[in-house]
Amino acid sequence: MMPPPAQRSWRDALAVYLRPQVITMLFLGFSAGLPFLLVFSTLSAWLRSSDVEVAAIGFFSWIGILYSIKFFWAPVVDRLALPGITRIFGQRRGWMLCAQGMIIIGLIGLSSLDAHLNLRLVAFFALLVAFGSATQDITIDAFRIESAQDDIQAAMASTYIIGYRGGLLAAGAGALYVADLVSWEAAYLCMAALVGVGVITALIRPEPKRSSLSVQFIHEPQVRTFIRKSRGRPKPLRRLQAWAIGAIICPFTDFFTRHRRKALWLLVFVAIFRISDLSMAAMANPLYIDLGFSLSMIANVTNVFGIVMSIGGGILGGLLVARYGIGPILILGAAIVAATNLLFALLAVSGPSTPMLVMTIVGDNLSNGLASTVFIAFLSSLTSRAYTATQYALFSSLMTLPGKFIGGFSGMVVDAQGYVVFFIMASLLGIPAILLAWRVNRDRELLPAPTPSASA
Repeated sequence: MMPPPAQRSWRDALAVYLRPQVITMLFLGFSAGLPFLLVFSTLSAWLRSSDVEVAAIGFFSWIGILYSIKFFWAPVVDRLALPGITRIFGQRRGWMLCAQGMIIIGLIGLSSLDAHLNLRLVAFFALLVAFGSATQDITIDAFRIESAQDDIQAAMASTYIIGYRGGLLAAGAGALYVADLVSWEAAYLCMAALVGVGVITALIRPEPKRSSLSVQFIHEPQVRTFIRKSRGRPKPLRRLQAWAIGAIICPFTDFFTRHRRKALWLLVFVAIFRISDLSMAAMANPLYIDLGFSLSMIANVTNVFGIVMSIGGGILGGLLVARYGIGPILILGAAIVAATNLLFALLAVSGPSTPMLVMTIVGDNLSNGLASTVFIAFLSSLTSRAYTATQYALFSSLMTLPGKFIGGFSGMVVDAQGYVVFFIMASLLGIPAILLAWRVNRDRELLPAPTPSASA
């Protein structure tokens, strides 16, 4: 039996947050979170205040599908060099700046429109913002993983979550505040200006060290085999096929080659780790409303306590991983995410109790912040440095799809069984994730060991 990994002291664990790579993620997290609400709830509020029909507004929710299918174009972001831009800024920063440019153009385009009279153009620019935002997510994830070793990925994930929440606040409450005082056009122009936070960060931070794209292709056995066997074919066709093999096929074969028999149950674990909380998310607000809480009460509690606790959970998760390693905290995260769903069942039984509402939202957001941080760190450790963008995009999509799919049936379960039974069932869905987290913790080959200290 292998000895347990060495542990950092609490002082060294806290010092991790002062590293430049970790601080960088605070600003890139803000840049990632900013566009999200601008094509969702904030956009819906603008459309409705412009007298756009509710039925038409509903169709705009389909824009969010782009975030769930980003793995389709992740190989392009991972391996395709942008003419001129990649040579100057590098692969990651070049694509990041390109994505931020799309977001800025989309937001400025939205700010110039009358939503009621130009609904098709609103949809076009909103799609441009969402596509740029999803592309930016791909590049930021790859940038984060390649910028530092595995043992500080949890701290980077923690500061990323803090920055992301800040971006959500700016795009949510901030945009509504500007729209109320000035206009919706001014609100979207202000948001376009705030994208500059990410642009400046991308410009001043160095490109992560990695092999050049041509060197990566040459060293891939499948690409070399294809080139050897395809002699005599037209060169443009050979190059395109070689690129497709290296960018699309190799990331998948690499994962299965590295993990072999473990690969399938690791993918199952990725798919079900967040299934407990994602499957019940759609029924949280209906529960609050059915219990009689006012919209202002729900907004105040979720914004104040919810966001603070989510940030606190992220920081706590980063510290615990830096101190004890990913494995034990992975079990803790899976367990508390499942357990806190029972708070919603208790809230349903207790009725419109404000203290119970606060306790439920605090527990839910604290556990989600902690679990998200440790799981991002775990997914980062699974990702090969040769295929960061493609593999991580696949993992992050797989992480959310099962829970969202099951969540689509949540209303039917509530109608048939009631809120109490539904949230208990959602909690029980987390048991397989806890068992697989325990298995991961026992397999030291899957977990990066924390270094004893900064000087070790």
